[in-house]
Amino acid sequence: MLLSVLIGLATLPAQAVEPDEVLQDAKLEVRARNISEGLRCLVCQNQSIDDSEAPLAKDLRVLVRELLKAGDTDQQIEDFIVARYGEFVLLKPRFALHTLVLWFATPAVFLTALLIVILAYRRRSGAANPTALSDAEERRLNRLLDDR
Repeated sequence: MLLSVLIGLATLPAQAVEPDEVLQDAKLEVRARNISEGLRCLVCQNQSIDDSEAPLAKDLRVLVRELLKAGDTDQQIEDFIVARYGEFVLLKPRFALHTLVLWFATPAVFLTALLIVILAYRRRSGAANPTALSDAEERRLNRLLDDR
């Protein structure tokens, strides 16, 4: 029982937001969390700034909260951070002409692999059921075998 509780606690998402970063206004804090969950830690690169304990992630969390307190919208904050750090900072890239490969590469590879599997299965099932030899083919085969 204790082991399952520990495993359950270990699988909860880590939140690196420190108490001194939390905004007093609960609505602004929820917005800050939503924004920071979509921003990549540029040090860790596989975590959001909300989950990372890197100093740069903390600086970005503080920046997000300062911009929220200044009255910026969520989109303005995201645009500001993207302008400063590039689109790599977004965990979910924007749908644009230059990101089409990111959006369509995985489905294209999957569909190609599926097509290859289907064609291989059809070819294999067709080879597994050979047609019977005609009488003329059977006589020719017997002559070839007798000539050996």
